[in-house]
Amino acid sequence: MTFTLMGIPGLESQHLWLSVPFSSMFLAIFIGNGTILFLVATEPTLRTPMYLLLALLMAADLISTLALVPKLLCLFWFNDRDIAANACFTQMFFIHGASVVRSALLVAMAFDRFVAVCEPLRYNTILSHSLVGRLGLLALAKGVILILPMPLLLQRLTFCHIVIPHTYCDHMAVVKMACGHTRPNRIYGLFVILLVVGLDLLLIGFSYAFILQAVVRLNSQDAICKALNTCSAHLFVILVTYVPALFSSVTHRIGHNIPPHAHILLANLYLLLPSMLNPIIYGIKMKEIWDKMNKCLCKRTS
Repeated sequence: MTFTLMGIPGLESQHLWLSVPFSSMFLAIFIGNGTILFLVATEPTLRTPMYLLLALLMAADLISTLALVPKLLCLFWFNDRDIAANACFTQMFFIHGASVVRSALLVAMAFDRFVAVCEPLRYNTILSHSLVGRLGLLALAKGVILILPMPLLLQRLTFCHIVIPHTYCDHMAVVKMACGHTRPNRIYGLFVILLVVGLDLLLIGFSYAFILQAVVRLNSQDAICKALNTCSAHLFVILVTYVPALFSSVTHRIGHNIPPHAHILLANLYLLLPSMLNPIIYGIKMKEIWDKMNKCLCKRTS
């Protein structure tokens, strides 16, 4: 069976022009995330818990982007709309799975910031490399365990429609193509959203509540500024990750007067925007990254 991706409904004639910002974002994501991954892999001084977790976040962003953008650009450039059912389900697994892994890693990074602010003297003892590895495996396992049932549940359905009004195989967009009893698919999709976004944001909130409590107890203004600066990059990443996702989810469910093309553009942006901005945010806030990047550039030019 083969599905047909419509692209962005109502803007089909503009696909070629829309490919320009999307291909630019893809290039920025590839260069930004790839650069940080390269620096962490090649510079021993960057192999600290914070940067190892950051590298895992960059890897998840790259996987999500590589699952989404190549097919999207083929659709925009060559009008290649067809996608086999198994390829569609595979794309769905990697896009949604990488999003779950990204969210889990943000929780791990919140724990990292909690230890850095509240237990600075025990930071290296608590956040050992083995613990970071286990946190990374836990995030990966969470993504696989939660998302794998989605394509498996879809395979039992019969599809009455094959034209998906989307640029990629979004879970709910594919569910709407099915005929028959789709309530288990819808309930499971809502369960995953509530578990991932709700629980992860709750855990992040707990971490920052303890951080705020510790910051309030500090007497020195410099110490307070240093503690807040320690968390600022992570807070910005949380905002650019969850705010577009929540906004897209809310408008998809209650924004019935919003044009379909706005929904689809939002769905693409909430996947790509964090992946593009994360390296920029950490690159600006983390002096070590700038130093190592300048060091590498100086070596190449000398």
